[in-house]
Amino acid sequence: MPEAASGNAAKLYTPSVLALSVELAAYPLDIDFPAKGYAKSRTCGSEVRVGLEIDDAGAVRRIGMAVAACAVGQASAALFAADAKGRRAKEIKDQMGAMERWIAGEGPAPALPRLELIEPARAYPARHEAILLPWRAALDALSQAGNSG
Repeated sequence: MPEAASGNAAKLYTPSVLALSVELAAYPLDIDFPAKGYAKSRTCGSEVRVGLEIDDAGAVRRIGMAVAACAVGQASAALFAADAKGRRAKEIKDQMGAMERWIAGEGPAPALPRLELIEPARAYPARHEAILLPWRAALDALSQAGNSG
């Protein structure tokens, strides 16, 4: 591997990012989730499947995920899953908008615990779609469940 490519990989795939990826094991995707969503990156082919259980107030009660993505995409999914419980569709949509602006360098970092761990990926546009997939898949699940507001 060329030195420049190796250096770039080291910036993206830090031990902290790799550790986040492992956290996805805490969010298994069961077939019994009532709301299911899917998102795929046109850039890299990464995929995220999300299952949600929504409470009577419209908030996420439980989340499961199946993620086929690079470590940065997996880490982003783990950050999303850890923060999703208790969130309603509007909050998820607003947070995704804030993520889009932040990634593009057009806004401040959203209030998402440990977001700084994937901050180096902002410099790599090919990773941007993979980072946003969990939000897109969750919004797909919520819209299919009739809970998009």
